[in-house]
Amino acid sequence: MDVYHKILGKYWGYPAFRPLQEDIIHSVCSGKDTLGLMPTGGGKSITFQVPALAMEGICLVITPLIALMRDQVDNLRRAGIKATAVYSGMGRQEIAAELDACISGQYKFLYVSPERLASGLFREKLQAMNVCLLVVDESHCISQWGYDFRPSYLHIADIREQLPGVPVLALTATATPEVVDDIQERLLFKEKNVFLKSFTRPNLAYIVRRTEDKLNTLLYILGKVPGTAIVYTRSRKQTKEAALFLQQAGISADFFHAGLNREEKAIRQHRWKNNECRVIVATNAFGMGIDKPDVRLVVHLDMPGSLEEYFQEAGRAGRDSRKAFAVSLCTDMDSFQLKKRIDDEFPEKRLIGQVYEALGDYYQIQEGHGKDIIHGFALADFCSACQLPPLQVHHALKLLELSGYIEYSEAVDESSSPTASRITYTHPRMEKETLILPPSAYEERRERMKKRISKVVEYMDGEHICRSRLLLSYFGEKDAEDCGCCDICLSKNDSGLNNRDFNAIRGQLLGLLSDRQPLPVTTLIPSLPFPEEKIVTTIRFLVEHDRRFYLKEGKVGISG
Repeated sequence: MDVYHKILGKYWGYPAFRPLQEDIIHSVCSGKDTLGLMPTGGGKSITFQVPALAMEGICLVITPLIALMRDQVDNLRRAGIKATAVYSGMGRQEIAAELDACISGQYKFLYVSPERLASGLFREKLQAMNVCLLVVDESHCISQWGYDFRPSYLHIADIREQLPGVPVLALTATATPEVVDDIQERLLFKEKNVFLKSFTRPNLAYIVRRTEDKLNTLLYILGKVPGTAIVYTRSRKQTKEAALFLQQAGISADFFHAGLNREEKAIRQHRWKNNECRVIVATNAFGMGIDKPDVRLVVHLDMPGSLEEYFQEAGRAGRDSRKAFAVSLCTDMDSFQLKKRIDDEFPEKRLIGQVYEALGDYYQIQEGHGKDIIHGFALADFCSACQLPPLQVHHALKLLELSGYIEYSEAVDESSSPTASRITYTHPRMEKETLILPPSAYEERRERMKKRISKVVEYMDGEHICRSRLLLSYFGEKDAEDCGCCDICLSKNDSGLNNRDFNAIRGQLLGLLSDRQPLPVTTLIPSLPFPEEKIVTTIRFLVEHDRRFYLKEGKVGISG
């Protein structure tokens, strides 16, 4: 038995590694920069915890979520492994003491947020640490091509220069081929080195249901699918309303969002994880690092803005490999609402200039002054004083940060000492007219968001391509087969069609009807090299399930 299996057995009690874990461990331990793509629940933490325990020195783990840090530190300590975390809310002396303990070898793992990397104190202490491995969790956050870009992740390249010879292990659950390349480039990989586990989830049935009454449809589904469930919705208000609706219908439910204090979050999460509460209705603040394998159902009342987010959230169902369902409830308005988010997140440049000017006036900063001064910030107060819309102001501040004018640190309520939002001027105040938003911060990111949302709309509105195959194709798996269990596959199976014949007939029909002139069914049948029964069944299926096809007075047509 090699050292890695001994460590796995000693601390975790497992006799063997899961697929890909061992390959990643051997790559890291041979000193190679490594990118591991493993779906939610694939056992990412083992891929760095085991090799670090086999090495001399401390493992530095960069992760954006305080709750996840604490969860992993607690798990390591329960296993008898010395670990600590440094995060906002801790006092300077407390942070210095923990970092000194890392220098003296008292800890094997140090978890930090990416923002911490820019701190002078941290950089100074890091010089004296014996770091054996640098781990970047949620590594897609370093890529501007990704759906969750965070500027603070760009500091990691500077840290690498401080740690010559130390390999980096980047981990993420979801990334498109473009993001995979970008992660390696931005983390200064010496050579490309990717370990990719297929995103296929054969036990998970993806379903899209169109309904004008989402809550009653949700109630119906919960009646059909027993077991634990997560229900995702976009707004905090909706989490409470939906949970109350379910409670009134006699279903054990609670709600969860980022606005709850740390204690409320811990209690609700604990009750749900221990099956004291069946359904948790949540925003996307819930789920990261949640290790509950027996979730039978994930329902989206609102679709997220990218298939990466959707795949990660839906993937929290069925991690025990037993049958599970990921259901999206959609109305005809949902596509419009998704597209509206583009204008919300990228307000007009004129408004961004207004926000910048109002901010300077709000803090009474003169032009040419203000650099490096930190200001407390309350979004509601600022918007009230300046008569500006809160959602667009929030995103305008994010864009000003990406453009290099300010740092906008949002409030964190996950630590014992909650921190307020802060704004720091990273550049002296300028005239509004001289403000420049680079294309990389505005136009290019807006265009990428449009493309991501168009893929979500394609998934929601798709009526003939297997849901699983569409998702896998998005992540670069072009040769995936139909899953056989999504709503599209099931409806095809009911019609007696196999996928090859269906796609061939559909493609030829599109070619014959491309001039938009409807043709009689009796004309189409002899034009296609398939049995009449299959052609008629395909036409019937397309007319019922694909809104482009219509049948009128015996003629088949496609709408423009």
